[in-house]
Amino acid sequence: MKNSEMSRSSPFKMRLVHLDLKGAPPKVSYLSEVFPLFHALGANGLLLEYEDMFPYEGHLRLLRAKHAYSPPEIKEILHLATLNELEVIPLVQTFGHMEFVLKHEALAHLREVALFPNTLNPHEAESLALVGAMISQVMELHPGARWLHVGCDEVYYLGEGEASRRWLQQEHNTKARLCLSHIKAVACHVLARHPATRPLVWDDMLRAIPEDQLSASGVPQLVEPVLWDYGADLDIHGKALLMEKYRKCGFLRLWAASAFKGATGASQALTPIEHHLRNNMQWLQVAARGPADMLQGIVLTGWQRDFAPFEKYDHFSVLCELLPVGIPSLAVCLQSLLHGGFAEDVKAKVENFLGISNLEITDFTSEGAGSFPGSDILALVTHVGLHLRSSVDTLLERDRLSSFLKGIILKPP
Repeated sequence: MKNSEMSRSSPFKMRLVHLDLKGAPPKVSYLSEVFPLFHALGANGLLLEYEDMFPYEGHLRLLRAKHAYSPPEIKEILHLATLNELEVIPLVQTFGHMEFVLKHEALAHLREVALFPNTLNPHEAESLALVGAMISQVMELHPGARWLHVGCDEVYYLGEGEASRRWLQQEHNTKARLCLSHIKAVACHVLARHPATRPLVWDDMLRAIPEDQLSASGVPQLVEPVLWDYGADLDIHGKALLMEKYRKCGFLRLWAASAFKGATGASQALTPIEHHLRNNMQWLQVAARGPADMLQGIVLTGWQRDFAPFEKYDHFSVLCELLPVGIPSLAVCLQSLLHGGFAEDVKAKVENFLGISNLEITDFTSEGAGSFPGSDILALVTHVGLHLRSSVDTLLERDRLSSFLKGIILKPP
């Protein structure tokens, strides 16, 4: 079955695989192997979150990592995506999650709160100029992109900077208004320079804003919200109500965002497939209850860095599951979204795609290597997770007990 035929049977016309490149970014040679698999599984788009892997130039050169992709490599990635019928949507953070930008001393003065590099100060004219320059460079290498994701999620400490405190003391000023004004400024910047490109935003900062404020802000005419929730027990009714609220506010298109890996804990090395399957299946239920024809697509996120205990996915966090480790989960989720569930025939299709004789989704006991790109990495991580890790934990516990007993028995010198 071709992707065009599968699209007609799925409530999500667009099915994007999110590649979070701020941790263990894949080589282009690996992407050349895995993109055909993405396409075969039913994906028809990519959400590329470059962060410091983008080859920023000029005064933005300090943002790029030492091993960032080069401009020719970006072009090759886009070429490979086109060959595999995967539409690329780049993601540029423009408000929250600005750690990779604001960690630099030269840009630290643009932080909302001086101690924390995650939130941009929306009062500084230089802030908009900065994100505008980032957007321009990214769009230059993505000509013709129909969408640009501008982030705007988890804007921690918004309103807590000195300039914001003064601004909030004025009558009628609120944190919601401050947030909406920056989102509007960024969206207007994108549309003024790239009128054929529609900005996407994560929706968490919009959820609690009253309908009348959202409607009056003008933001619904400028952006398309991406409703995200990675839990295994979604409030399906609540999500349907939220979609209806956004419709009433004037948003014309909405997106959903599930997860196929990276949303279950900082120390997660092996992907809990059953968790992600349930998450995606419940998004299908949300789609069935939401306003007809509003849902443009779904983003299957694959976060690379997780920070416990607050479950923040940011620049400074440790790595969670590697991309190859999450491929079986991605296969299960994509195929289940296409076919409406994970029945035995769908399971057989997934096993065939992955070259795995018996895919186990409820635990990590299966060590079948498979034959998909990166399956050898999954086999190694599984072996370490199932066997060596318990040995290391036992050894560490023995050392802790030994130190404790020595502290009781022996007098200090």
